[in-house]
Amino acid sequence: MPQPLSQQPARICILGGGFGGLYTALRLSQFPWESNSQSQQKPEIVLVDQSDRFLFSPLLYELLTGELQTWEIAPPFAEILQNTNIRFCQAAVSGIDIDNMHVHLHDGVDIACDRLVLALGGETPLDMVPGATSYAYPFRTITDAYRLEERLRILTQSNLDKIRIAIIGAGYSGVELACKLSDRLGEKGRFRLIEVSDQILRTSPEFNRESAQKALDKRGIFLDLETKVESITQDNISLEYKNQIDTIPVDLVIWTAGNRVNQIVRNLPLKQNQRGQVSTQPTLQVLDYPHIFALGDIADCQDAEGQQVPATAQSAFQQADYTAWNIWASLTNRPLLPFRYQHLGEMMALGIDNATLTGLGLKLDGDFAYLARRLAYLYRMPTLDHQLKVGFNWLARPIIEALSK
Repeated sequence: MPQPLSQQPARICILGGGFGGLYTALRLSQFPWESNSQSQQKPEIVLVDQSDRFLFSPLLYELLTGELQTWEIAPPFAEILQNTNIRFCQAAVSGIDIDNMHVHLHDGVDIACDRLVLALGGETPLDMVPGATSYAYPFRTITDAYRLEERLRILTQSNLDKIRIAIIGAGYSGVELACKLSDRLGEKGRFRLIEVSDQILRTSPEFNRESAQKALDKRGIFLDLETKVESITQDNISLEYKNQIDTIPVDLVIWTAGNRVNQIVRNLPLKQNQRGQVSTQPTLQVLDYPHIFALGDIADCQDAEGQQVPATAQSAFQQADYTAWNIWASLTNRPLLPFRYQHLGEMMALGIDNATLTGLGLKLDGDFAYLARRLAYLYRMPTLDHQLKVGFNWLARPIIEALSK
C-alpha cells in the first residue's frame, strides 16, 4: 500500500455511480472529519461513472409506459452532488493498478487514491447465444430504455397486425417488462416469456410468484419454461425444448437473463468466485487488500451472520452505509463493522397501476402494493431535494391530468 498522498487529505475513489457507489459517496460526505491531523482531514471523494446520470433502476420499466419521466428516475449526477464536496468524473475505467492504488480512465486521466471502492455493477451477457449481440435488446441502462422505446415506436407505427415480442428470462426484470409492455400495447402485443428453468421468479416468495402468474395469465402472455435459446436472427428466434428445436417469427427480442461482472473487475488479480465476483470480508474489504472495498453485483460477500448476500439493489443500498462507515473508520482509527444484511422483502410491478409486495409481515398486491412500492422507492431516492421534487410531482400529476380533461 502506498503512503498517503503527501501534504494532501486522503483521497477516496469510488468506481460506479449506481446504488452501491453513489450512496457510499453521499454517506461519506456526511461524516464528521476532525481537522487536528492530516490523516483525519476531510478527504477528497471522487465518484467515477461513464454515464452523466444516476439510474434508479427498479423504476426503469415505468419509462416505457409513460408513468414516469426521465428526470424522476435518472437525475444528473451534477444535480445530485451539487451541494456536496463530492467530485464527479464522467469517464469509463480502462484499468486499475491495485498494488499502487491507481485508477486509469479512458480519457487518459489517472487517479491515485488511498481508499478504493469497486461498485461497477454487472452487465448483460449477450454473447452467450448466436445473434443476441446483434438482434436482442438488453434492458439495464437508460440508453437501453431509449433504444427499446425507439424500436417500439417504429413497430407501433408499422402496418403489423400483431407485434410479436420474445422476452428472455422470467426473473423480475422479464416478468415486469412483459406486464408493462402488454399494458402499453394492449391487443396489438403478442408476448412469449422464455425461461430455462422450470418456473418463473425462482428466488421470489410464493405470494409474489402466484401474483405474477395471475398477472401473466390475465394478459395472455405465453410461457416457455425449461426452454433454451439456441439463436436469434433479425426476424426469428430458435428455441430448444426437450431436444426439439422450434424456430418462431418475432419482431422484437428483449434479453433480461443473466448478470456478468464487469470485465475490468474480472481482469483484476483478486480472489474471485466462479462467477467472477470479488471475494470480500464481512466488512466489505477485499480479501488481502484492506484498502479496497467491493459491494453490489460484483461482490461475493457473506455477512456477519455467515449468510450469502444476494446481488440485488436492496443489498447494494444497505452495503453502502457499511462501506462508508468502514472507510471513515479506517481513516479515523475507529473499529470497522461487519455488514449485517436485512431482507426487507421484495416488490415488483405487474403492469400499470399494479404491483405485488411481500416483506415485513405484509403480503399485498393490486393498488395498495403499487402505492406502497412507490412510497418505498421515494424514500430510497438519493437526496432529500430529489425526494421532494419527485414526491410533489407524483401528487400533483393526477390532479393536473384530471383538470385538463
